[in-house]
This record gives sequence, structure tokens and C-alpha cells, in this order.
Amino acid sequence: MVTRRSTHASHARPSGSSKRRANRRNAASAKGALYAGGEGANGRGGHVGNVAGLGGPADAGSARRGTPSVGNVAGLGSASGVGGPHRHASGAGRFRSATSPTPRAASARPSARTSSRGPAHGSPPSGGVRVPTPSGGEVLLTRRHFLYGALGIGALAAAGAGGTVIAQQMGSASDDDVAVLEVPKSAVTAVIASDAFAEVDFAERMQLASTCELPYGSLVWANDDEIAACLLPGETGKPLTQVALLSLSSGSYATVLEQAVGSDEGFEVYDVRATSSGLVWTEADILDGVWRIYTARSDGSSLGTPALVDEGDADWETPAIAAVGNRAFWQVLPKADGAKRTEDSLLKRATMGATDVEVAWTSHGRMASAPYGLEDSLVITPRADTGSVHYQLTHLDAASGETLDTLVLPSSMKPLEAGYGATGFTFAFDGAYQYGDGIADLGTYLPAATVTDGGYSAAPWVRFDRSPSAAPAWCGSFFMVKSTSAVCGVDLDAREWFAFDVESGADTYGEYLASTGIRDTVVTFSNIDDKPVNADPRKCCLVRVWTPTA
Repeated sequence: MVTRRSTHASHARPSGSSKRRANRRNAASAKGALYAGGEGANGRGGHVGNVAGLGGPADAGSARRGTPSVGNVAGLGSASGVGGPHRHASGAGRFRSATSPTPRAASARPSARTSSRGPAHGSPPSGGVRVPTPSGGEVLLTRRHFLYGALGIGALAAAGAGGTVIAQQMGSASDDDVAVLEVPKSAVTAVIASDAFAEVDFAERMQLASTCELPYGSLVWANDDEIAACLLPGETGKPLTQVALLSLSSGSYATVLEQAVGSDEGFEVYDVRATSSGLVWTEADILDGVWRIYTARSDGSSLGTPALVDEGDADWETPAIAAVGNRAFWQVLPKADGAKRTEDSLLKRATMGATDVEVAWTSHGRMASAPYGLEDSLVITPRADTGSVHYQLTHLDAASGETLDTLVLPSSMKPLEAGYGATGFTFAFDGAYQYGDGIADLGTYLPAATVTDGGYSAAPWVRFDRSPSAAPAWCGSFFMVKSTSAVCGVDLDAREWFAFDVESGADTYGEYLASTGIRDTVVTFSNIDDKPVNADPRKCCLVRVWTPTA
């Protein structure tokens, strides 16, 4: 494995709290701020830019994102991928210690050259769903589960397009030493469009283990066998959100973080992941574009002392996060149109509740998708040190940082999501390509049989041929994926698939997949506002935990 020099992105320290409060007052008086739940004293939520990160300028190697940026809090929609050749992992394959939560300055590197070969379509408005609040405002559940201000939705919708647009492959320097995925069309089977898979009733394959009703507008992430992390809307406009832990066995939950650690400075909690060992969460002051990453130990019902492990300003995307065992991971990417756009991207790690920050991977270019947490490992999508743009799916051991598996996609193919399952890597495209043979259409791909020794090009493949809106997961023998409005399961051996029913009154996105990794259960949720004629109204976030029937 090729290792790289120790490189740290250059973060400016956040401005002082008094300066931020002054800026906030000035912006409010000018009526120029965006809000997550409406304006005024009764508005639910705080100042909002682009919390979902779904509208940035086009990235190098992709023509998909031409939507205007309106701030960026989550910073997930515009990340571009990074990677190295299969079996020749490039990047920091071992963890290195970072001396402080704030990275040191790094020498600038040229940014990846722009290419128009990526799938060219703007993220459609269906990538998220509006969730109205009692005050008349609204938040948006995006495909990566972030809150998005109502005014920001308008900017996104105006720039988005509703269909798949095919991109032409432009000429680029070839990289003879890069072994990329090459799969013929005859080796790929579409689940829905073909006759190879039979649809069955979900009740014959899955059963409910527990349910829970959370406040309407809640968001859920499950990457642990015992608990799930929940982001609950505040009962008033302050705080905007609270963090809770949900027991998957009992269906009960406990609020463990009632407000952001930096609430007095204008920070709100915008993202969270949890395991039975601890939490990692993101706080941001959106108006000033500053963010912080915290971790803490947890016993499932309370938190230990929060540890600040990183912070950055508006030159950097607010990191995507993951929790694996007792470790927290986060990706630090320079904004594609910012002053630090030529800086490296970093994957960082820290022990829950500690400040032992390490750089796990250095990427000379922006990563393509959020880190994907499994039981004891994770998947990232860095970019290769090659003349043309290649994204490398990289499976890392969470404890040692060793590279467990890699897969390089064809030039400029950018995955929306990437994960790992029983048969190997899985990835999703939200657009189609005019090249790539069998790996070219919209949908979620996975090998139909277990891949060994990196033999992905020789394996048969399966494509779940619906527009992806969540990272996939595994539950027992079932491959779980979010379809247009339902969560579906695919049994590769039995050649069957099913779709969970969608509750009456569920919003337009229907049921959402909360789980990642390989688990014994699968967690789904839906925000329901049901007003039946002959029954009591129902308004809640319904969480359902499923297990296989046999």
C-alpha cells in the first residue's frame, strides 16, 4: 500500500461569539437571513443556509451539480470523490496522530481538472421532502437526512431538474496502471425490470420487532445493533433540534442532548451518529458558516463529557460523520468554490469522548460520498492520484486503519452512496452514463455473489433499478434499499424482492431506510400526518424495527 505525506487542511478558527452575535443582529435587522422554521419569535428553527449541501457548483469530474449554493451546513451534496487503483490503495492507509482539533496549514495542491463526463443531471426536488412546522415554516428531510430551510428549498427547486440526463464522455488522459471496474451488460440483472426476480409479500419475509413514535419531523440513523441516534425537532424555536437515543429492542427513547454545547454562541445540532459506546455530532452556526465536531461516551441513556475534536469555518464543508464501535469518523472537505479548494480532503478519527484526533486518510481531491459505518469498519470514496478523475471505493478497518478492500470505478463515475455488504462493495448512481457498459445506469449496484481477491469485474452484478435516496444496508440475507416511496428488500439467492407497506398519511418520500451496515434488524421511519375521516388524527415520526421471519 502506498502511503502519503501527513497533510492537514488549513482551518481558520471560528470568530468570537460576540462578533457572531453582532453579525446575527445585523443580518436579522436587514431581514436577509434564512430560517429553518419561519421567521420571528415563534419561528421554529434558526438561521439556515444550505443545510443539506445539495446545491453547490459543479465538481471536478461531474456535471451533475449546477445548482446555486445557498450556504452549506451539511456539505454532502457537492462532495466529489477520490481514490486509487484497485489493490494499490493510495492515501493514508494507517492512522496518524493530529496534534490539535484544528488542522495545520498544508501546501496547496492543484485541484482536480474539470470534466463533463459525469452523470449530468441536477438533483431533483424529490431528493427531499418538505415537513411543515406548527408555526407555518417547514424543514426538509433530504436523502441524507438533513434539515433544510424553507427558503433554501425554493432555490434548490428552481435549479433542479426532474429527469435523468445523459452525459457525454469527453477525452481524457488514460491511466494504464489503474485497474477499473469493467462489467459487460450481460453480467448485470435489473431487479424490477427483469423477470429474474419475483415480487413477494413483505409479511412473508419480515416481521415487526418494535415500534416507536417520535415527534413529527424527527430523523433517525441506525448503525448499531442496540440503539439508534435520533434528531428531534425542538418544541420551540430554540433549540432547533435535540438528540435522543432509541432502544431498538424496547422502542423507548431518551433525550441525551437537550441543546448544542455552543448554544449560547448561536450553534445548533445538525447531524448525529451513535453506537452503544458513544456519539459523534455536528454543531453549526449557519449564519457565520462555522462548525464544530463533538464526541462523547454514552451508556444508552445519558452522555459523558463532550469532547471538541474539530472545528472549521466557511472555507470548509461541514463534515459528514460516522460512528463505528467506540470511534468517531468525519470527513473534512474544502468547498469546491472556496478559498481552500486546492487543499487536500481528510478523513479523521477520534475515540469517543477523547481528543486523540488522527488523520485516517488523505485525499488529493474531494471525496464522493459520506463515510459509511459498519460494525467494525467503514467505507469511504477518495480519489486516485491519476491524470483523469477516478473514484476509489475503500473499505477500512476502523481500529487499525488498514485497507481491507478497494474498487475503482471507471473514469469520472461518481457514486452518490457507497457501502459494503455480504457480497462486497455496493454503490449507487443518481444519474446515467453513456459509457461503462453494464455499470452505467441509474440505481444501486452490488455483486450477486461474494467477491474474493478483488475479482469484481468477473462477478455477476445486480442493479436495483430505482432512483437511490439512501445508502443501502443488509438485514440477514436481505439487501435493503430505499426505493421511490418504500423500503425494499432483495434476496439474491431466492431471487425475490419485497416492499414494506407505507403508512397512511406518510409524506411523499414514504418510508425511509435508517440502517447501514450488516445487521440482524433493519430500521425504517416515516413522518406521518394522517387525518382520517372516521378516526383520530395522527401526527408523528413512526420508527419500525424489522427482523426476518425465519
